[in-house]
Amino acid sequence: MEGYHIASSIFTRTIMLKQRTFFLALLLLIPLSFLLVQCFSDKPEDPRAEIFAGSASCQKCHKDVYDSYLHTAHYLSSRPTSAEIVHGSFDPHKNTLQYADGTVVKMEKRNGELYQVSYTNNKETVAHKMDITFGVTKAQTYMYWQDKQLFELPVSYFNTVHGWANSPGYDGAKPDFNRPILQRCFECHASFIRQASQQNIDLQNRKIEFEPASIIYGIDCERCHGPAANHVNYHEAYPEEKTAKYIIRFASLTRAQKMDACGVCHSSSKQAFQLSIFKFKMGDTLARFKEPDYLNIQTNAASLDVHGNQNGLLTASKCYLMSNMDCSTCHNTHVNNGGNLALYSKKCMSCHTEANHNLCKVAPKLSAMMQNNCIDCHMPLKPSNTIAVNDTSGKSSSPYLVRTHRIAIYPNETKKILAFLNTAR
Repeated sequence: MEGYHIASSIFTRTIMLKQRTFFLALLLLIPLSFLLVQCFSDKPEDPRAEIFAGSASCQKCHKDVYDSYLHTAHYLSSRPTSAEIVHGSFDPHKNTLQYADGTVVKMEKRNGELYQVSYTNNKETVAHKMDITFGVTKAQTYMYWQDKQLFELPVSYFNTVHGWANSPGYDGAKPDFNRPILQRCFECHASFIRQASQQNIDLQNRKIEFEPASIIYGIDCERCHGPAANHVNYHEAYPEEKTAKYIIRFASLTRAQKMDACGVCHSSSKQAFQLSIFKFKMGDTLARFKEPDYLNIQTNAASLDVHGNQNGLLTASKCYLMSNMDCSTCHNTHVNNGGNLALYSKKCMSCHTEANHNLCKVAPKLSAMMQNNCIDCHMPLKPSNTIAVNDTSGKSSSPYLVRTHRIAIYPNETKKILAFLNTAR
């Protein structure tokens, strides 16, 4: 009987010990659970998922970087249209585009909104509001909502001609207001848009409906750094912790991962994807998202177009093949350095030096100019084969020039620079 009581006592103490251990573990988990979800209730819900905090949450701790990024082409790649951001003129005689069939499209302001309006024989036939703008530097293209569908407008603005022109790929004979916008357009010009239910998608007839309220315009912080809700919650709870937790630092990625991250949008526009690249996170392998036929990327530089394939052009460059450079070697995506050729030239000169025996062979002839502009010789502006600025008669076009990212020796460009220097002297 005594042995029974001893065994019973041991059993009771064991149960009590397990209970205390369980409750202790539970108490430890409660703060962690609170930490990871506490901000979801008092912050606007992100349409992507609960684990996203929204880029505005980055401002509190990273104000300088955040404020700088707001002025970059990535962040401004898509926006709601307003008079402040549209480059083209709405003044009479500067707001008109005439088509071969006699139709005229005018850019007009109506009740504080911007419209593209089609006229036939001076009679209005079609009018749609310019709801969304894609692009900020070289060109701007505009879209309009019709219920939950998005359509591209026929007239774009091109800096090349400093004015309105036929939207890329459009027939110059007559304006077309019926080209649908697909999700792929937003995958490179925005951070998110949600398609409506599958029953409202008709791919054969290119009918796709979206949820307008789900749009996250531009390329935001979390598009490149991954979901940040846990990162924000942790560092708000432990502000003394300076090591970044629950976030992806671009510098921590391998070279291949960095190239894939940029290649999501800056690779061939002809690539087909079997998964939406909205699901791509830093560190993913881009090949996992592509259709099998597109896994072998064409690296023949002659076949690569300068529009949208900076990734392929760079990887075909001798500079890339003989170094460990990647896109971030030259580009700080947090800063608007567009057009700063002197800055990029310094990047070149950091590798191409007399000490490394790879200094430019015509350097003595270029003198100080080389310090400010390696780019026009070795990364010249080239015409795109996929985009041209066409007039509406179809009889003439202006090249759409994009700076090639195939770093190489271009003899004709060198001759132009040397001829300019000789003339200047």
